[in-house]
Amino acid sequence: MVGYLPPPTYDAWYAAPSGWESAVPGTVLKVRPHAYPTINIRNCNDTFQVLYRSSDTHGQPSWAVTTVFIPVSHARCDPSNPLATNCSHAIVSYQVPMDSVSVNAQPSYLLQAREPYGEMRDLLARGWFVAVPDYEGPNAAYCAGKQAAYATLDGARAVLAAAGQFRFQTKQARIGLWGYSGGAFATAFALEMAASYAPDLKIAGGAVGGPAPNLTTVARLMNNRDTAGLVVASVMGVTVQFPQARQWLVSRLKADGPYNATAFMSVTKMSGVDALVAFSNQNVYDYFDNGEHDVWHPIVQDVIDQDAVMGVHGSPAADVPVFVYKAVADEMSLVGETDALVKRYCDKGSNVLYHRNTVGGHNDELWSGRLRTMDFLADVLETDESRKKMVSGVNVTMPASGCLTQNVSVPLDVLNLLPDWWWTGVP
Repeated sequence: MVGYLPPPTYDAWYAAPSGWESAVPGTVLKVRPHAYPTINIRNCNDTFQVLYRSSDTHGQPSWAVTTVFIPVSHARCDPSNPLATNCSHAIVSYQVPMDSVSVNAQPSYLLQAREPYGEMRDLLARGWFVAVPDYEGPNAAYCAGKQAAYATLDGARAVLAAAGQFRFQTKQARIGLWGYSGGAFATAFALEMAASYAPDLKIAGGAVGGPAPNLTTVARLMNNRDTAGLVVASVMGVTVQFPQARQWLVSRLKADGPYNATAFMSVTKMSGVDALVAFSNQNVYDYFDNGEHDVWHPIVQDVIDQDAVMGVHGSPAADVPVFVYKAVADEMSLVGETDALVKRYCDKGSNVLYHRNTVGGHNDELWSGRLRTMDFLADVLETDESRKKMVSGVNVTMPASGCLTQNVSVPLDVLNLLPDWWWTGVP
């Protein structure tokens, strides 16, 4: 049957069953096999979705959904053959940049149409399962770091628990994490909190691309530019789970004029792209009675300091290799803040390879960092040397321990990196 799932607010499946709160984090609450009636991602054979128990920013019971994309190579799996090699795969938890405070902009819904960057296509071509969590949770808490970490880690737990239903042998499965920009936010928080929150989860490595370590700094940089919509979404998202801070912001919005409360609050119904268009080149402070003083009032700043600053809640474990890559000229997040974040990780014993690319900016590095990340993931996920297939032409060898920072000059290879929809015309 050709068609699409309805948006989450119209899809009865997006609801936790009775008594779900008493389950332990990572518990599978329900599974939807053959989740997508239509699959528009190359190298994907089938999909399934898992709704699972997780935790919100305050550690209280919450739930989330992850969508798992099964590679075409899995079709050759014969579970009756104990020597079958196509039944055991690595799993990549791929955190896409959600950049939205709308529950109908979750990747579990939007990825039916297409994937945005072509990275999933490449991961699936390697024969890896790709799990994409709705890490903002059921209330679309954009920029809520702890919520994102918990949902990412519990999503990996849930995939391991449910995958046996789909002929996937999980006993030896290696797990990798990857995210860029907003996806790096969730990935970095997950790596920082994995040892304390999910010590049972054996993570083989994580890739953090174009990270934005401090929401306050990033929001100030993005205001008055074509990225201003992300400022609106971020201050709304980070306060979803802090009612007093949210109430403060809403109470300070102007009642009328061109920059009013109704226009500002409309972001809660927008995707990230819609928000970028609606608020492009605006001064977000114009919506508030007392301008930037209202936006950065201590009640809001305290929430950001608690939940939207990387490196505060821990550091990646020493036995989990981490590849960080960033454009030196990143115009959305200062490279100096990422330098400081990596130093903090290293001072705490993490194992990090850090690439500072002297070519391009934030969006360029999204594309030019991809092949290096594929090489890194192959190195940490594959046990067979013949399957590692290094493709970037750049050395991404992890240091045996500790950290290594390298200034690289990697240009953009556009034709090699265009996403599926460019070639196929899938809308």
